[in-house]
Amino acid sequence: MIYSMTGYGKGSISKNKTSAEVEVKSVNSRFFEVSLKLPSILFPYDYEIREFIKNKVQRGKVSAVIHFKKDGVENGYVTIDENKLLNHISLIKRIKKAAGIKDEITLENLLSSKEIFTSQDAELSNAEFDIVKSALNKALDKLMLMKKKEGAELSRDLSARIENIISIVSAIETEFRKSINEYHVKLKQRIQELTGNVELNEDRLNIELALIADRADITEECVRLRSHLKFFKETLKNEKEPGKKLNFLCQEMNRETNTISSKSISTSIIHSSVLIKEEIEKIREQIQNIE
Repeated sequence: MIYSMTGYGKGSISKNKTSAEVEVKSVNSRFFEVSLKLPSILFPYDYEIREFIKNKVQRGKVSAVIHFKKDGVENGYVTIDENKLLNHISLIKRIKKAAGIKDEITLENLLSSKEIFTSQDAELSNAEFDIVKSALNKALDKLMLMKKKEGAELSRDLSARIENIISIVSAIETEFRKSINEYHVKLKQRIQELTGNVELNEDRLNIELALIADRADITEECVRLRSHLKFFKETLKNEKEPGKKLNFLCQEMNRETNTISSKSISTSIIHSSVLIKEEIEKIREQIQNIE
């Protein structure tokens, strides 16, 4: 089973007036990278969070955003700035006096000013950090599920393209045997046309034709290409992290296809080689998204 490098997951946990919400995204990247956006209360846990993600995701650029609330307050605890509170009360009294208002100062008047509140970070308890990890784990599980589903789609597409290449190779092998015989016949006819009634040395001619056939023989290249295709299918199904190996196999398949095209004496085989190279290029593009 292969996994795509792209995915998204979101998880939230709430317990005992404490909650954590996590969003995780993953995109293509040659190497494994983790980008974290944390509230300051979680800064001391940066390394532990990165390792937690690393245990789940193997490749790609992962971005995680974590929100933490305690008693409904983001990023820690709230206290009152008493100096600002007294200044606020004094300001309200002056306004009442200037406006001739006799109403009492209410709690609503005080709560309307956010300046009197300050947030203070505090250390998380083990139970609170467990809530954060649970939310992160939930988000990562959803991320991996999406990566798995996209990976299954990639696998089906890659398998179909490999089967198409196999069928093209079979057609090339058939065409090669046919083209050699046709080339022999055409070459003999051409020589006879050029030499007229001059008697031909059949032995010498057959040797030359054999040398041409040997130089144009693509049997070994087809065998190696089939071997690469077989190994590609096995890697796709069985390897835990197949991306790099599949990319290497694409290079080798492309190498054999180029040799087949350069050695061939058949226009049809050259055209078929172009079709194989087009499929290999599409496969290579898809592989860039495999974890």
